Amino acid sequence: MATSPHQIKVSAWPGDPQRPRMANAVDQRSGLGLSDRGLERDGVPFIPISGEVHYSRIPRDRWEARLRSVVAAGVTVVSTYVPWLHHVPDGAGPQFGGNLDVGAFIDACGNHRLDVVLRIGPWCHGELRNGGFPDWVAAADVVHRTDDPRYLELVEEWFGQLAGHLGRRAGPDGDLLAIQLENELYDQPDHLRSLKALARRAGLAAPLWTATAWGGAQLPAGEVFPVYGGYGDGFWVASDAGWDPSFREHFFFSHQWDDPGIGADLRSDERSAAAASVSAEFPPATCELGGGMATAYHRRPVLAPLDVATPAWCKIGNGSAWQGYYMFAGGTNPAGGWQESQATGYPNDLPRLSYDFQAPIGEAGELNGSHAELRRQHAFLTAFGAGLTELPSWLPEVRPANTEDRTTPRWAVRSDGDKGYLFLAWHQAHEQLDPLEDVQFEIGGATPTTVPSEPITIRPGTLACWPVFQEYGGVMIEWITATPLTLLAGSEAPVLVLIADHRMPVELRLPPGVAIQSQAETSTTYRLTPSEVPVRLVSATGALDLLVLPATLGPDLWVREHPDRTLLLSDCEISWYDDGPVQVVAAGELPRLRRYDPAGKRFVEAPLSPAPTPGRIESAQVELIRPAAQVPATYGERDGRAASPQPSDLERLAGRYRVTLPDWVRGQAVEARLCITWAGDVAELEVDGVPVADRFWDGRAWTVDVRDTGLSTAKDVVLRVLPLSPDSPIWLPSEAQAVRANHPGQLLRTPTVEVVELVLVSDNNWSPHYCSR
Repeated sequence: MATSPHQIKVSAWPGDPQRPRMANAVDQRSGLGLSDRGLERDGVPFIPISGEVHYSRIPRDRWEARLRSVVAAGVTVVSTYVPWLHHVPDGAGPQFGGNLDVGAFIDACGNHRLDVVLRIGPWCHGELRNGGFPDWVAAADVVHRTDDPRYLELVEEWFGQLAGHLGRRAGPDGDLLAIQLENELYDQPDHLRSLKALARRAGLAAPLWTATAWGGAQLPAGEVFPVYGGYGDGFWVASDAGWDPSFREHFFFSHQWDDPGIGADLRSDERSAAAASVSAEFPPATCELGGGMATAYHRRPVLAPLDVATPAWCKIGNGSAWQGYYMFAGGTNPAGGWQESQATGYPNDLPRLSYDFQAPIGEAGELNGSHAELRRQHAFLTAFGAGLTELPSWLPEVRPANTEDRTTPRWAVRSDGDKGYLFLAWHQAHEQLDPLEDVQFEIGGATPTTVPSEPITIRPGTLACWPVFQEYGGVMIEWITATPLTLLAGSEAPVLVLIADHRMPVELRLPPGVAIQSQAETSTTYRLTPSEVPVRLVSATGALDLLVLPATLGPDLWVREHPDRTLLLSDCEISWYDDGPVQVVAAGELPRLRRYDPAGKRFVEAPLSPAPTPGRIESAQVELIRPAAQVPATYGERDGRAASPQPSDLERLAGRYRVTLPDWVRGQAVEARLCITWAGDVAELEVDGVPVADRFWDGRAWTVDVRDTGLSTAKDVVLRVLPLSPDSPIWLPSEAQAVRANHPGQLLRTPTVEVVELVLVSDNNWSPHYCSR
């Protein structure tokens, strides 16, 4: 028996946009506007896409490479903490040299057309010791994070030092899009006002002032733009907590933006608050969608690419006016034990050095699978965000009963009652969902629409967005069951690029008067076969090339926005600088780049220079020089959470392995990465006796950059690996736990080290004429 379609009723916004004083009456910036629906530039709505990149955790000579990879992901805004701890560690005066030159970092972002959000604290968290307070501030006889005059005096000095360094960049006509005050402050609205006044008095200015709003935070009305978060998993819950509902709920569509789980490990029961409603004055916006997740010693979650992409996708369907990720590029803590730890009052121990965060751009600069998943979403937001902002979000009449519901479709519609997009998400972390069979959707707007024409099966792993009554190039599409990527300008007709959804048929419904050119018979509904060759739609008012690409090409698609919008295809890492050539980084493989030519209606091979050759891949010699000792079940605990071993424990108990790298690795000019496969508890890489990288084992391979860690000039390279006790109370992801369970006694596998050469080539014949915005 056929089932009834799942239904959503839609309509237009109930009234005209409302404009807060922020960025309109005060802190005006030429061309920038803000309403309760979103941001505007020169009167055109847009959706910012921000990614967290910490300049102080990345070598300065790698900023350029990281920002290129950020731009290649479709990110348009860089956000960054300004850690007081890093800049004024001893109270003797601020340090702004080297990779602490935040002003130079802002300049570098501007060179890449990236806006900047400075998260100035003064308390940041960011898995930093004292939340980013220098030790001398943390030890001061003041009431921290309040309006205690003695504390405000310290903050005023720091804000003045920062403003003095930034100069005009942070002035009223400067380069900042926004300044975030404090972080995860829940019950001090007057203090946020005081911090804003101090920052202003110091000379810091931006059109937007933000504050984190999760945890039921009480914010000063109108003074700060509330921003939210959402993580698919987190290190901050107890090792026996399982998959907490606060993570699970982000795999559903909802109009609840607060997440009371973030930061809950640092709040007492008295200060924990119920989730708060989104502000009516500002649009729903995020600053901390999980771009990955840090690894604590007691709990080590691993997020698959779809575990990162699904919460972000759901937020778009929920009505997000700003997509913000934490982190987007991983990094390395400065040496000195400046990480969050139980020894400095936290319930969690974090690695002393690694802040990889499983981010789309890893600690060693490698692009992870989440980079591909997110950059497709970002291309969609950039191409269609102006129209999307005008579409309110609507939820179905029958929604999942709770976060345990595995049978009710998860979907939402953004629509003004006429045109819109249907969003669908059928994936969640940790638990494989079953296929949804006999599914069909009905959108009840001005013209009720049923999509698709017959019930279908939705497969696990599906993230889909179907245009409904959308017009492109003067051609109306009633609906199509494929996800838009971007819109290109062609010589004869614009090109709408879509990607077929996961194992689902592509069905196209056209209104009367629109047809597929060269079809012998006209129809209203067509089944399309994904292909690298477009089909031409024609009507009395225009023409449109419809390019529906196979789902298998999704991970290899890139959209370059400047100087002209261009569709690229490469299974290697690629990036670009402004209007310069595309750089291809091939990790041990033959570089290849193709770009779509709308005139020729095909992908064409891009000539690369120098002549591409596969990079070398060679195993390093790993020699055991001291076997590991028997390890204890625990190294202590705090608040019921296991403590990490100390450096002295590694010195006493870890196995030691000398690593001999191939001769060709020697020399500063070599670009290469180590891929270390291992199993145990904690590992540390030493170069000439100095720890340069570390990792808590979670089952993943470990990537290390050769040049950044000094391996290319090292005289002695040693891996220290601590075994994992079978009785250790830590939590591991399922695959790592299976390895542990199948290994008798304490777990320690001899590491293997593979050296992968990075081959860098460029499309030096780059010409922007192929496509345009």
